[in-house]
Amino acid sequence: MSRDEQLKNRWEQVVQILSNQFADGEILDLDAIIYLIGVQELGQLKVAFKKDEKLNLMHIAICRLLEPYGFYEFDFVDKDGWPHYTIKEELPPLKAGEQSVLMKEAIVNYFLEREVIE
Repeated sequence: MSRDEQLKNRWEQVVQILSNQFADGEILDLDAIIYLIGVQELGQLKVAFKKDEKLNLMHIAICRLLEPYGFYEFDFVDKDGWPHYTIKEELPPLKAGEQSVLMKEAIVNYFLEREVIE
């Protein structure tokens, strides 16, 4: 199986698992999955987050997902329990499709690490 096929199959597994668990089977998009990872990384399960908190959750997720690629480094957790990251290396300019592939690959790796998928 090619690397692209493997990524596609693993991505579909992630989407299916999360959609069933958090959206009653409605298919979650990339942004929704990034948001869920942010909530997981924060570790505070509030019922509702404010709009700015939702954006911060997505930022946390993106930093965490791209940390293994050398773009971000975990710095500290603030007094409210929110993780903070520092930029180690600027992301190269990517086309929209390339960004999507990078994020899907990072998400798949995140769930492989946690043994949610194989």
